[in-house]
Amino acid sequence: MRRTSEDTKAAILAAARERFAADGYEKATIRAIAADVGIDPAMVMRYFGNKEKLFAAAAHFDLHFPDLPTMAREEVGSTMVRHFLALWESDEALQVLLRTGVTNEAAAERMRGIFAGQLGPVAARLCPDPSTAPVRAGLAASQILGMALTRYILRLPPVVAMTHDEIVAWLGPTIQRYLID
Repeated sequence: MRRTSEDTKAAILAAARERFAADGYEKATIRAIAADVGIDPAMVMRYFGNKEKLFAAAAHFDLHFPDLPTMAREEVGSTMVRHFLALWESDEALQVLLRTGVTNEAAAERMRGIFAGQLGPVAARLCPDPSTAPVRAGLAASQILGMALTRYILRLPPVVAMTHDEIVAWLGPTIQRYLID
């Protein structure tokens, strides 16, 4: 049975996400991704051009923030932490980006773009002085990324053992301070 163009592209992206997660950016190859899909490597190149563009497409991620500016201000930090916990646990793409971003500049740039482009505007709407939004978003990202690195990538036992409520209790006030206070 033949796949449609969209089905083929979706299959390539799914295989790329799995391959980048398992092997990392450096070790993942177009040839291996094509083999995972059962197609010729030239087809991967046809759809995505090169490995870097394939990675960018596979690592595309929308953070889908809740409507933070309209909620009670005292709930923003805890809501943000709960939101990120759900994201990290529901979609492997962020974990792939974090793992790969530590050693690959293209992945690091992708992660920076996601956080600056999506968290930055939220911080600008929330904070008392929009000129401080980039710093506030960066500090909030440092907490979120640090927690994700220790919980999901390095798997530090005390952090892995924490419940969501415990993580929210520890990180929520810090995120709240960075974004609102």
